[in-house]
Amino acid sequence: MIKLFSLKQQQKKEEGDGPAKSGGQKRASAAQLRITKDINELNLPKTCHMDFPDPDDLLNFKLSISPDEGFYRGGKFTFNFKVGQGYPHEAPKVKCETMVYHPNIDLDGNVCLNILREDWKPVLTINSIIYGLQYLFLEPNPEDPLNKDAAEVLQNNRRIFEQNVNKSMRGGYVGSTYFERCLK
Repeated sequence: MIKLFSLKQQQKKEEGDGPAKSGGQKRASAAQLRITKDINELNLPKTCHMDFPDPDDLLNFKLSISPDEGFYRGGKFTFNFKVGQGYPHEAPKVKCETMVYHPNIDLDGNVCLNILREDWKPVLTINSIIYGLQYLFLEPNPEDPLNKDAAEVLQNNRRIFEQNVNKSMRGGYVGSTYFERCLK
């Protein structure tokens, strides 16, 4: 009984002292601590840029990739990252905001990248995802498609695939789908 009473007193004292000592801030979650570490250790390629719409919220940010080689050279593609409280044990949710003609990105912005799904491991970082996304633009993978039409064209006729990518990036129709201009 005495121990329980003294624990409750100690808790009340800590709650009373807590905000005054920490400046009114809540304790950072494991996800916030890890994302802060990941961002501080980032080694962004020159073709990538990060933007934090709310500088106090590191769990939600945007990444722009502007490939300087390959089919998508000259384009600018924006991805939205939502890092959940389960991070680093759960992969962040990543969606492409730029509609793109790509075998591994569907027209709704879903991204097919193995480390965002079954191959995610807590040792992977935001940097790993950024390099994985960048690699998708350098080497689209028709073997694991989300956009089956684009994958089929890439497998059967690379020249027509390249023409479709160029049409979509300039702004225009590929088949019955209209793409907004995304060239820089």
